[in-house]
Amino acid sequence: PTVLEVFNTLLKHLRMSVDFELGESSRRNSSSSVSSVRGRESDERIVQNAIIQTIGFFGGNLPDYQRAEVMMFIMGKVPVYGTPCHTLDTVKIGHQGTKRIQTMLLSSLIMVTSGFKSKSMSAALPSPFLDPLFSISLMEDSELRQLVLEILHNIIDRHDNRAKLRGIRVIPNVAALKIKREKISKQDVAFMKKHGQQLYRHVYLGCKEEDNVHKNFELLFTTLAILTIELANEEVVIDLIRLSIALQEMALNNEENMPMSIRCGIMALVAAYLNFLSQMIANPPFCQHVSKVIELRNMDAPHLLPEHIFRDKCPLPESLDKHDRQLYFQTADMAECLAGPGYNVERLSIPYIPQVTDEDHLQRRRSFVDTISLQVDIMSNSLPDRQSELAEEITFETLKKAIDTTGLEEQEREKRRQVIEKFQKAPFEEIAAHCESKANMLHDRLAQIFELTIRPPPSPSGVVSISAGHTQHPSVPVYEMKFPDLCVY
Repeated sequence: PTVLEVFNTLLKHLRMSVDFELGESSRRNSSSSVSSVRGRESDERIVQNAIIQTIGFFGGNLPDYQRAEVMMFIMGKVPVYGTPCHTLDTVKIGHQGTKRIQTMLLSSLIMVTSGFKSKSMSAALPSPFLDPLFSISLMEDSELRQLVLEILHNIIDRHDNRAKLRGIRVIPNVAALKIKREKISKQDVAFMKKHGQQLYRHVYLGCKEEDNVHKNFELLFTTLAILTIELANEEVVIDLIRLSIALQEMALNNEENMPMSIRCGIMALVAAYLNFLSQMIANPPFCQHVSKVIELRNMDAPHLLPEHIFRDKCPLPESLDKHDRQLYFQTADMAECLAGPGYNVERLSIPYIPQVTDEDHLQRRRSFVDTISLQVDIMSNSLPDRQSELAEEITFETLKKAIDTTGLEEQEREKRRQVIEKFQKAPFEEIAAHCESKANMLHDRLAQIFELTIRPPPSPSGVVSISAGHTQHPSVPVYEMKFPDLCVY
């Protein structure tokens, strides 16, 4: 408790400093001396950086279990769009202040998570921490998205490989980097089964943001590389290839009218990552296919490679020719390369589609009430997604589970939808009456149980008598007595 109190005090000072800085900037126009106001603002920045350094130094010296608590504590203070915490902050300090607070708190989290080594990902990234962190990663601000990715790197990179991966590039010889890795544990396999789709989804959505800069693509490349090193078994490798192909298709089809620089950036990211992945899994045919595509791009389309597109004043094409198959990575060729023991290549032919969740509605600064009202649509829309997931790998076990549970899941989903709809649309009096009837039913059942358990014992005389207002029951042999279920052991 004392540790959390210290962090709470530091965060309060950080918040006060941000409030004061924003107050000074709002009063700048009415101030007689602009230079003195700017001087006070720069003083506040010095204070804020000192507090963040203190938080990082203190957090870095805590044992892991306390550090995990502090991470959760700080995350709980970050105003995330769509939560009551955000509503409170927005009223007081507005959008600019909210963003400033988010930046400061995420910077504090980077300091606390630096050097954090957790044996299992599920302990380091529980849902209450991961969900708000990913909500921030969907915001329309490239700086906040960069901070989120750096926090993820601190937690996931348990063998300090990031320095070797710095910068997005086509690495000619990955083996020369001498990357440290261990066999993926059962706990981490379970973590990826539970949260893998969430991770892929945020990489996918993070790539197509129009304000992405060179650093965003660098951090996205490092994210994919660290996931491969720390958490990739054969199943995850297939998922990561599917994600790469989906990113390539997104850039080629351009259904969302992205700028050409972003489209080429995505293509360069896919090339750099597949080159890294093919060497990490040490599959010669796969390496050969990737190298061939990269070689052709070097000659005919250098703007699709990271070494060229991220340079200043790189010439951009007017369009991408999707019919020139040799310039792009082909699913069929990769499936042929990976055909063999360990890899379920049939899943490669299933296009990757990011899960639809309520975060899609949270990200664009919607209110909390809006998201609740949208949950009904999300639940009804999630059924085809689930069916496509079931269709990915059809085995005897899958069919058995489908027969056993589909009906129950549909009933549960429909029941949940009806409850949400009722509490949103029914009049207050009807809801109150419903709750009251439930309470009365509970009281009646309790009264019935008490009557059974507190009833006076049978009379030993064998006659019915009335004493103290209670009717005494006739005495019967023990083996014929009817005991309440609660009394029977």
